[in-house]
Amino acid sequence: MADTAVRAAPAPPSPRTATARHAASRFAKSSAAILLFLLIWELVPRIGLVDDLFLPPVSRVVSSWLALAADGQLWIDLGASLGRAVAGFLLAVAIAVPLGLLIGWYRLADELLSPLLEVFRNTAALALLPVFVLLLGLGETSKISLITFACVWPILLNTISGVRTVDHLLLKSARSLGFGSAQVFAKIVLPASVPTVFTGIRLAAASSILVLVAAEMVGAKAGLGYLINAAQYNFEVPEMYAGILTISVLGLGFNRALTALEHRLSRWRH
Repeated sequence: MADTAVRAAPAPPSPRTATARHAASRFAKSSAAILLFLLIWELVPRIGLVDDLFLPPVSRVVSSWLALAADGQLWIDLGASLGRAVAGFLLAVAIAVPLGLLIGWYRLADELLSPLLEVFRNTAALALLPVFVLLLGLGETSKISLITFACVWPILLNTISGVRTVDHLLLKSARSLGFGSAQVFAKIVLPASVPTVFTGIRLAAASSILVLVAAEMVGAKAGLGYLINAAQYNFEVPEMYAGILTISVLGLGFNRALTALEHRLSRWRH
């Protein structure tokens, strides 16, 4: 009787290989819509659907971006905007996270502070731009303060929500094991509220970019908002779109960095 050859089953891919494939697949899917958008942007003005004087092809915008980068002006404006956005954002995190934890955990703090905070929360940050300029001048202080004001609210509200929505069974179990109030807060409430807090932080990062542009259009001598405003007045349309694209990339970078930090701090959930 002839020997029968037994073909070995292929070895399953390693976890690292599977993760890499999954990441590559996600990147390809997320990039497809962006590439399609850029292709449409390139074709629409070229085939005459839109006047290319007002919407130049994306290739011309990229050429203007490269020219600004080579000239060095883009990096000056980007550095100025990044410094203001990061300063205002970090100040908002330093204010809103402790305040949100305090209001969410202590009923007395909630009763005392919530009415006042509700008044300010329902006031649009951009509506207060003239007030900040009048009180703090046209310098860096007014711009950073306005960004801080805009960023505080999403962080604060999400931090309060994160503390209040912690599973009550976890709290009861911790107390039944003899945990004190400080231990319950440190070992249960803080870790469980991290995802919700980071949702607010990511929303605040987006707000910091939006408010930054408006703040830089008033009295600034450098910054991406200033670049866009100056290009509009001088009718340098490709440079204007180059500034807008730079702001979009900056916001995307902020979001990606915060998402990575959130995954790192929330590793225990997985």
